[in-house]
This record gives sequence, C-alpha cells and structure tokens, in this order.
Amino acid sequence: MKKYTVIALLLCLCMLFVGCGKKGADIDTLIMATNAEFPPYEYHEGDDIVGIDAEIGAEIAERLGMDFQIEDMAFDSIIPAVQSGKAHVGLAGMTVTEDRLESVNFTTPYATGVQVVIVTEDSAIASVDDLFEGGYTIGVQTSTTGDLYCTWDLEDEGLATVERYNKGADAIQALLSGKIDCVVIDNEPAKAFVEANEGLVILDTEYAVEEYAIAMSKDDEELYELVNATLEEMIADGTVAEIVGRYISAE
Repeated sequence: MKKYTVIALLLCLCMLFVGCGKKGADIDTLIMATNAEFPPYEYHEGDDIVGIDAEIGAEIAERLGMDFQIEDMAFDSIIPAVQSGKAHVGLAGMTVTEDRLESVNFTTPYATGVQVVIVTEDSAIASVDDLFEGGYTIGVQTSTTGDLYCTWDLEDEGLATVERYNKGADAIQALLSGKIDCVVIDNEPAKAFVEANEGLVILDTEYAVEEYAIAMSKDDEELYELVNATLEEMIADGTVAEIVGRYISAE
C-alpha cells in the first residue's frame, strides 16, 4: 500500500507541475477577466464580448503569438481571478489605486477615464459639490472606482448613503424608479445610459479623473514584462489610440 501511495503522490505532483507550471512565454492562451457591462470598454454584442479592452487584449495576445479567451465575471471577482491564476490579465476599465496595488501589479496606463454623476432632469443636484452637502443616496457599481470614491469621500464621512449594484444598468434603473438620487460612473458608459434612457442628464462637473491599466498577478514577472512591453509598443505605434478612436470620438 505504501508503494502505491508514493507512486500516486508522485503522479499527482507531476500533473501539478505540468498543468500549473506554465508562466510567461510558455502560456498558450491569454485569458482576460472582465465585466462586460461597461460600454464602450467591454460589452455584449450578441454572443460576443466586444469593446476597447477586448480589442486591446486580443491584439496583445496576437503579438505574443497566443490564443485569446475572455472570461466574463462580476467586477469584484476580477482581481481574485488574476491573483489565483484563473485569468492572466484583468481588463475592465480598471483604475490604479493604492488598495488594488497591494493585490496586483498594473501595467502602463492605456486610457483616461472620467467619473461623472448622472441625475434625473428634475434633480435638486446641480453639481458634484451638492453631494457633499449630505443626505443623498448614490448608486454605484460594486467595487468600481465610483464605488471607492463615494465610499471614501461620502459614505465614510456620514455624508451620503451608497447603494451598490452588480451592473451599472441596475443602478440606472434604480435612479429612474426613484430609489436613489444619482449614479456615479465612468463618463463613457454614462453617455450610453443617458442616450438610451429619456429623462437623464450628466452633470457638467466631473467627480474624478483617473487612468486605466491592466491588472496582472504579482507572481508572474515574466508575463507581466511581456504584456507591459507589448502594450507600450501598441501605445507608441498608435494602435491603442486607433482602437479607442473606433469607440470614442474626439471632442
């Protein structure tokens, strides 16, 4: 029995090293974790996930000679997926923050995002400053930077109640039904939501300006260097600007 137990243990160890030992250039398929509820960065088009981040991820994989796969999940599952190795990159309009840097590495930023406030046309909220007067209920998508900013600036200070939703669209529906007073979200999906829902407007004042980057595991420095160098090459040769330009017109 002992001999068979040892053999079985050795076989399991071999399978572990073969199955999980691929890092960096040895990876056949680059797996991207995202939350496809954030147009134009990632969203569903029929059965496909498309958008700025999807195209950037696919281009990185192609330049590295890898296949490409997108895994759609809740936004707050992306960093754990990257940490655990279930995904190699997190591309989801994700802002670099000090808290997130404790868990993952970030590449060179590839885009700039602006957090804005959506209100109804008859809202008493006329500017971002009004939120700091206190008493409002704010809708956000869970674990996004809109959530983080509103938590730190307003909820933790006792100035507002923050309602968290799995999808930005769910927050918008709550606003339309009068359950919340406003929604804090990135400007690009905000424009899409306002265009699709009559009676909503975006305040002229910005809540915050931020930079988006790719989240990657701290445990695979080789892959990080490969992806980051490829992304920087794509920024330098104009590929990223071209991709962004297909979805966001210059104003």
